[in-house]
Amino acid sequence: MKQSQIFTKTQRQNPKDEESVNAILLPRAGFIYKEMAGVFSFLPLGLLVLNKISDIVREEMNGIGGQEVFLSVLQPKGLWEKTGRWDTGIGKDVMYKIKDGIEVGLGPTHEEMLTDIVKNYIENEDDLPFAIYQIQTKFRKEARAKSGLLRGREFLMKDLYSFHVSETDFKQFYEKAKKAYGRIFERCGLKAIITEASGGGFSKEFSHEFQIISEAGEDTIYFCPKEAEHFSQNEEIFDQKTTKCPVCKTALQKVKSIEAANIFSLGVKYSEPLAAFFRGKDGQKYPVIMGCYGIGVSRLMAAIVEVCHDDKGIVWPKEVAPFLCHLIPIVSGDAAQDKKTVNAAEKIYQDLQKKGIEVLYDERGRKFSTGEKFADADLIGAPTRIVVSQKTLAKSSAEIKQRNEEKTKLVPLKDLALTIKNNLQ
Repeated sequence: MKQSQIFTKTQRQNPKDEESVNAILLPRAGFIYKEMAGVFSFLPLGLLVLNKISDIVREEMNGIGGQEVFLSVLQPKGLWEKTGRWDTGIGKDVMYKIKDGIEVGLGPTHEEMLTDIVKNYIENEDDLPFAIYQIQTKFRKEARAKSGLLRGREFLMKDLYSFHVSETDFKQFYEKAKKAYGRIFERCGLKAIITEASGGGFSKEFSHEFQIISEAGEDTIYFCPKEAEHFSQNEEIFDQKTTKCPVCKTALQKVKSIEAANIFSLGVKYSEPLAAFFRGKDGQKYPVIMGCYGIGVSRLMAAIVEVCHDDKGIVWPKEVAPFLCHLIPIVSGDAAQDKKTVNAAEKIYQDLQKKGIEVLYDERGRKFSTGEKFADADLIGAPTRIVVSQKTLAKSSAEIKQRNEEKTKLVPLKDLALTIKNNLQ
């Protein structure tokens, strides 16, 4: 894409009354637009990132057998009354409700609705197990909407629900889902710590959260710094008398963190009241055993920015970057030389696109200084910056720089595409 064609523009000043990094950098770089507290619109650059994150999530969920659906946002009051949640808990405190002849809620979550659907397709245990997921906007009355995309009233979420004949089968799938979640965060350039937490109103057993260490987080966890897999617990269940890891005896570390995902058992909490039963081989009817696996897709985008940034802007990991490289021709005012530079940049732009390398081409000319162009490139945060100038062309080369490095290097034009591909592997 040519930079002049993007309808958004970068901003030099930070948004007012914002403290978290994602709430500052994403609007400044033109990725999102704040409509009101906790509500954001995703602009072209932001949607590119959001779609890439969604694609990673989708690939991993498909990889463990998940089947994708897209459920209605409007949810019948009657379903929530059957589970007792319309006037209590999330239904009372969090759900937006609309009266239009009938009373409906805007979906803050989809346990009731999906359970009601799948019960119509289950007869006996041969119909199980299966897992259903969606990537969809959720709506929640958030009294403390803040920190950009980290805590919102409207947000994109992936919620997967699994359906089983036995606790053993559920636990086997649960472990598969846990590993898939780990791969999602790794592919997004993050290290997530699997953390034990309360099952809340869903389960007496522990749930597992995927926590990302960040001062922007609202959670506090205690974990083993030697091997996080040894021990990690949310402060809400942590025994303050515990000072060392029970596995390796390393002193535990207390940190702030962002909860980016959680997985937990639902048991028969929804299958019993909504009559989602299967007939066993003994002829008896049994409630389906369920699990729930959620990940905040838009929240994950914010978490990436909170972790992957410097004082100049965003540093996108390659798998989620809106563009893999940012191409900048440097013009001097010498018409003949500038024509050569621009022609070389145009050729690079076309060649990279033909080779499947996503490139943002800053062809805005002398209207913007070299410093302004470099500042925009740093703010937007593509993994690789390519500079073409009279100086580089004198050596039949282009200058490349990785966003997370200070050093630059000259690369022959004929080797440019291959070098960039190798750097991004």
